[in-house]
Amino acid sequence: MQQAAQEITVEPARAEEQPLLSGMLQFYIYDFSEMQPAESAEFELEPNGLFKPYRYLPDYWREAGRVPLIIRKGGLPVGFALLNDHSHTSMPVDRNMAEFFVMRKHRRGRVASVAVQTILTAYPGHWEIAIAERNAGAKAFWPSAIASTPGVRDLHLMQGDGVEWTGPIYRFVVSG
Repeated sequence: MQQAAQEITVEPARAEEQPLLSGMLQFYIYDFSEMQPAESAEFELEPNGLFKPYRYLPDYWREAGRVPLIIRKGGLPVGFALLNDHSHTSMPVDRNMAEFFVMRKHRRGRVASVAVQTILTAYPGHWEIAIAERNAGAKAFWPSAIASTPGVRDLHLMQGDGVEWTGPIYRFVVSG
């Protein structure tokens, strides 16, 4: 286990790595598409065979408060995290886990858990992580990933209001 944790790194994405993130976002959106009702117009392919680009991605290199991160295992990209300072509860936060993704091949090897611990401890402060109600995998993953991170305190579970957000919202503080 210790060896696996040592080879997992999380680094800020450089501007020239935006195409890498854009490509991984296609797989992230694909994973989300299975949670959408079949009759929904959301998550359909464009004429070029791709999903619509993630509209906020360029903002991660333009706006303060946004942080694009690449998760690597053995130096190879295996996922990403997009952090911002937007709240789903209208209460102030320093950080929000806007998006988090680990490639399916690496989901059972503690990559995600190690990445979460690395991210949360690297960015101390008031956090919020909102989980889509329909995302059963994330609902199972996040409680233990947050609770097992050193320095986490004041962990509160809230429910979205069903308008701005539908699903659980975890609010907590990570000590610096």
